[in-house]
Amino acid sequence: MNEPTADEPIVYESSGDIALITLNRETSMNRLDADMVDGLHEAWQRFMAGQDRVAILTGAGTRAFCAGADLDAVPHDLYRAIPDVGVPVDKPVIAAVSGWCIGGGMVLTTMCDLLVASEGTKFSYPEAKVGFSGGLITTIVNRIPHKIAMELLLLCETVDARRAYEVGYVNRVVENDALMPTALSMAEALAAMAPMPTRMLKRFVSQTIPRGPSEQAALARVQIEAINSSDDWVEGRAAFREKRPPRFTGN
Repeated sequence: MNEPTADEPIVYESSGDIALITLNRETSMNRLDADMVDGLHEAWQRFMAGQDRVAILTGAGTRAFCAGADLDAVPHDLYRAIPDVGVPVDKPVIAAVSGWCIGGGMVLTTMCDLLVASEGTKFSYPEAKVGFSGGLITTIVNRIPHKIAMELLLLCETVDARRAYEVGYVNRVVENDALMPTALSMAEALAAMAPMPTRMLKRFVSQTIPRGPSEQAALARVQIEAINSSDDWVEGRAAFREKRPPRFTGN
């Protein structure tokens, strides 16, 4: 797998049953806007529809995995970019994180199954400082100790990679040049596992972890929007106008 060079906000590469999904806006520290959300949504759909067995999610450059939402163009449908929220994802996802991981970037890494961070990585959720929050981050309280989560969410305190490892948010802390080799090693091990039990175990874990109100609302919205954009909705309106029985297909 090579460094992403495409102009797309999200780059999807596939090799050896492993997908590498890259936030590709290095000059803006991979901030999230509508194009990034659309690109991630499409990447998760491609991942689930294809033969890749495991995905690595990373960011271009070393300054930031993701500096959060673009405050000049806040994507109010961020949930669409989040694996297993905007798109059902029962294949394993590894986050490979370097530099700053802020706001919506933390929502992404929280929903990944495994996380490798370089030594200089810093995690921050400063939305209380800017007067905005979509609430999806609250699922973090089911993954790290409650009081540590409150430091992040209410006090907006920055957590470095070592502290994140100590509280169980990060699986490995490595030197910068070992970040992708470590993530790839984990991905290769996962890709060699039997896919049916691996996916079943992830689904069972997903069903076991409580989902907060913002996540529940997002999951409901995904299902409603699927109906509102379906062929059956088009057919239903056409049949009503033409005064004939509808021919629904379930699509």
